[in-house]
Amino acid sequence: MGHWLERNIIEPGKLPLLLALTAFVLTFVITRTITRLIRAGKGPFGNVKAGGLHIHHVVPGVVLIVVGGFGAVGSGRHGPGAALAAIVFGIGAGLVLDEFALILHLNDVYWTEDGRKSVEAVVITAALVGLLLAGFSPFGVNDLSADELQDRGTAIANIGANFLFSLVALSKGKTRTAIFGVIVPLVGIVGAVRLARPGSAWSRRFYRDRPRARARAGLRAYHHDRRWSRLSRTLQDWIGGKPDRPEPVRLPGRR
Repeated sequence: MGHWLERNIIEPGKLPLLLALTAFVLTFVITRTITRLIRAGKGPFGNVKAGGLHIHHVVPGVVLIVVGGFGAVGSGRHGPGAALAAIVFGIGAGLVLDEFALILHLNDVYWTEDGRKSVEAVVITAALVGLLLAGFSPFGVNDLSADELQDRGTAIANIGANFLFSLVALSKGKTRTAIFGVIVPLVGIVGAVRLARPGSAWSRRFYRDRPRARARAGLRAYHHDRRWSRLSRTLQDWIGGKPDRPEPVRLPGRR
């Protein structure tokens, strides 16, 4: 393990990336735990307020991103300065993306249905950074043996092929499949060979004169969403907390 860490993480200069990813994930988990405790009225935690103004944690997150980003630019990829800057940046990114939906909607939607976008943004970001971290680095490592060169060449070829299949899946409207297809082999192939979702770029381009294909794609999308939407919502509720139920619409003149 130590040899692998030295050859694939430390020597190529990926240690700051590992520290940033770890800080990012831990910050998100801790922040979500605290906000859920505040929501339930448990524990010693409470909302941060200044003069009656609710200070969202995206505010210190932006400050930490700025500090960590400039610190990383000025310190390079090696040394304690780079490690500290990476940790600060990871913490800031975790705080900011935890309220990604608030930034997107310019409204406090943290515990609403729209707030699920924050969880999706965090999961996607962690997956992409994990890909950069886990991917073999063909440059920056000295004195590679013939076997290591072959292994790295094979890994790069597989990543390139997965990326192409993921692009096809993305054009078919399968965003999550495309993202995880870059990381997990064969996932992108499944998304690439199956029917495109209605309204996707692939559907508009290749199903325009094929009504039967459009009908099959619509039916398959309906059954897929019906089968997996509940599981997806349950997983998001487990990670980020269950959103508030929308208030019932009151008709004018009724109480």
